[in-house]
Amino acid sequence: MQSMKEGDVPRIGVLPSGPRDSICDVDGVTVGHCTLDHESVQTGVTVIRPHGGDPYRDKVPAGVTVLNGFGKSVGLMQVQELGVLETPIALTGTFGVGAVFNAQVLQAIQANPGVGRELGTVNPLVFECNDGYLNDMQSLPVAEAHYLRAYDAAGSDFAQGAVGAGRGMSSFGLKGGIGSASRVAAIGGRPYQVGALVLSNFGKLSALTVAGRPFGRLLSERLEQGVAGRRRIEDQVDKGSIILLIATDAPLDARQLRRLSLRAGVGLARTGSNFGHGSGDIALAFSTAYTVPHLAERGMPAVPMLHETRLDPLFDAAAEAVEQSIVAALWRAEMVLGRDNHVRLAVRELIPEWRDWLARTVL
Repeated sequence: MQSMKEGDVPRIGVLPSGPRDSICDVDGVTVGHCTLDHESVQTGVTVIRPHGGDPYRDKVPAGVTVLNGFGKSVGLMQVQELGVLETPIALTGTFGVGAVFNAQVLQAIQANPGVGRELGTVNPLVFECNDGYLNDMQSLPVAEAHYLRAYDAAGSDFAQGAVGAGRGMSSFGLKGGIGSASRVAAIGGRPYQVGALVLSNFGKLSALTVAGRPFGRLLSERLEQGVAGRRRIEDQVDKGSIILLIATDAPLDARQLRRLSLRAGVGLARTGSNFGHGSGDIALAFSTAYTVPHLAERGMPAVPMLHETRLDPLFDAAAEAVEQSIVAALWRAEMVLGRDNHVRLAVRELIPEWRDWLARTVL
């Protein structure tokens, strides 16, 4: 569950990474987890803070794309309409959405006692994936306190894999979870950071593609031969959902951020997803280049935006960072035993010599 050394995850693409190779390479962004891992309870909460202040009073511009809408996330409609975030971004299991929603409302009221009165309401933003294969969802284990623990734990360095909201998630019939990466986009001689974080819970093993190679198909063949299958592995169809988050320090407006969020789908498709019928595939992009004040008296920021014709490097970086994040979620996960003795194995357990093995594979 701990951060791994460089080289422990297959390297995707050609663009340079930021110093952490995570979403926190975008200045001000922090991530925290609260993990619940006791017997049949395998779930948690992950919180992404776009800056260190109060996002209700200093909102962050954002855009969202629903690639496939089989999901129960809350707060997307207002983001689509107004183009801003006004709470941290929270990730959890499907049946934890209500508790996390309440926690964000209470947090906003505590920081701003006028919320719901003279200041208007707050728009919590909670994304979910279904972790019911490993987690006893019906026990409703996620509580408001777990959101606050994840919020308080937020920092620039954070674990990936089977942690926080990713604890009970499955990908390609293997253990999935939280993955993150960053890429640097050069525009007009200036570098901009593009960071991604995914909650990965989707995919069919035979479709898994890593660095352009048919990794999943070859792994399936190896499992059928009994070479790697010390324990049983149960495949999943292309459903289960993935949340794709993109952060950047490039000055973009909400419409441009919606365009950027759409490119997360490119990175997702490269790993072997067709955005299947039963998968909630949702992408959100936000910028830290400026904030939008809640109170009109403070006035709107005067920020020169990037020209539309200069966005391609950001699109390239977003696609590559998302693809890398999905691979990171797989490689940084550990085996989890959950409810009813359901097991998800980690790819590094099945293929400990994956570096040499991946290098030998061809399309």
